[in-house]
Amino acid sequence: MDLAPFRLKPWFSERVWGKRDLRPWYADTGTKELVGEAWLTGPECVVETGELEGRSFASVAQELGGEFPLLVKLLFPNEKLSVQVHPDDAQAKTFGEVRGKTECWYVLEAEPGAAVALGLKDGAGKEQVAAAIANGTMESLMEWVPVEVGDMLFVDAGTVHAIGPGVVLLETQQTSDVTYRLYDYGRPRELHLEKGLAVMKAKTQAGKVKPKEMNGFTRLIEQKYFAVDRFELGKMDEARVSMEGQGCLVGLKGTVSVITPGDEVELVPGQAVVIPKGFAEVVVEAERGASFVRCFAPAP
Repeated sequence: MDLAPFRLKPWFSERVWGKRDLRPWYADTGTKELVGEAWLTGPECVVETGELEGRSFASVAQELGGEFPLLVKLLFPNEKLSVQVHPDDAQAKTFGEVRGKTECWYVLEAEPGAAVALGLKDGAGKEQVAAAIANGTMESLMEWVPVEVGDMLFVDAGTVHAIGPGVVLLETQQTSDVTYRLYDYGRPRELHLEKGLAVMKAKTQAGKVKPKEMNGFTRLIEQKYFAVDRFELGKMDEARVSMEGQGCLVGLKGTVSVITPGDEVELVPGQAVVIPKGFAEVVVEAERGASFVRCFAPAP
């Protein structure tokens, strides 16, 4: 019998740039420290429903047929994140890592003037970046992009990037936490200049992605490692949601039921329901209006 879809309890990651209050997304984080990230499909997440209830997500990899391909998070910056860069798969392996990190950000909340940095200005190379890091002018070399609710941004490996305060982002990425910090505004955290300068690229494909209306949903992004789609349901509405690769559903607004033969699990905002291999589609029902996203790794 196939393993039924199950919900994960988020794992909260403490960060110096985070917040103590993550409402309305989360009433309680379980800590009084600053929280910057809620990992929705991280290895430390705990299964909340079904036959695997109580186990860590990392420990159920065998039942899922291997490591889950996507790490999905919510980001809550109260201050600027460090200027950083991630390696691609080939670069990561030269440093002894399993894989690189390509990601995307979907803007769920944005205050007026909110912005992210994606890539370098024309003419900025390794020498200019190294000099700007040394003299504290790194921000001036970066391309700052204003953002608003509904924007999707692609951040491919090798892109020097940063996130400003005043946003809440849904991040979908390769399952990797390899980050090389280049500049941190004087905060006393370790930098990774040698590796960061080695993997950074002067030009990448990073930038805003235009949504594409599909049959019953909106495709926010489709890349080699992930696709993210948004679904909107009205009162007493339902959708048949196909799974074109291993993935999950993430609640954004309202509560829905994820239904498969003989099983049903509730999906709420700020949490993920994992759809194991073997389900070509699931039925999602909403009593009231709701929205959610489907995040999946396209089959090779």
